Amino acid sequence: MQDIYRIYHNSIGISFQWKRDLNNGKTDIIQLVFGNTGFYLTHTEIKEFYNKVTVAHQLKQCEGCTKQNKCNSYLLQTPSEKVDLSVSEEELKLITDLIKGTLFQIELNGYINEICKN
Repeated sequence: MQDIYRIYHNSIGISFQWKRDLNNGKTDIIQLVFGNTGFYLTHTEIKEFYNKVTVAHQLKQCEGCTKQNKCNSYLLQTPSEKVDLSVSEEELKLITDLIKGTLFQIELNGYINEICKN
């Protein structure tokens, strides 16, 4: 864990930047990991992912579903065009929190860095 700069985490995953990337000037690349899946994304791609999560929240579960929150009834599109994920309602909520928390921290850090320049 010494090789990373942690941005945000919750019970489903973590977002971080590799220190080697930061040292090489790649400040806009973020690793977003949840479940058994990792995405190497830019800030813009994370915003796009958040938009896709918002769309997934609007989809309804199957009518008469007896599995409630345990069913993998949400097909979540990702910023990677060839990868969609099947997630439960609970996983979708946690992924949403992970992405929102990540965006908040990135934007807060950018704001603070901008203020400190002046």
